[in-house]
Amino acid sequence: MTNIQINLYKDWIDTVKEVFRGSGHPLPESISDSEAALAYFLQTTAAEGEAKQQRDANEARLAELQAIILTNFETIILHDIRSRTSYLGDQFSFKWVFQGGEHIIEEYSSYRIPL
Repeated sequence: MTNIQINLYKDWIDTVKEVFRGSGHPLPESISDSEAALAYFLQTTAAEGEAKQQRDANEARLAELQAIILTNFETIILHDIRSRTSYLGDQFSFKWVFQGGEHIIEEYSSYRIPL
């Protein structure tokens, strides 16, 4: 039985929090995901309304990417993972990462989807 773990938006939020922590201006521990995303987008726009639009669009984009992965996993992605990495396990953990650009990686097989 295949077990898939995936929460791309949470991965992105965790990265945002780490960026703020690394900048010397950590976000409060109790901050909501929505507030953390807004704080991130306020770094690149002066208008709160525009930052909210960017936050919402990013959340929708990551949700769509996650849905695409789940919808196409059995028919396309699993075969591609097996052929490119030779991974034969049934555990899959997809993560959003920023490493020289946005990627989704599958942790057990080291499969990478550049965005």
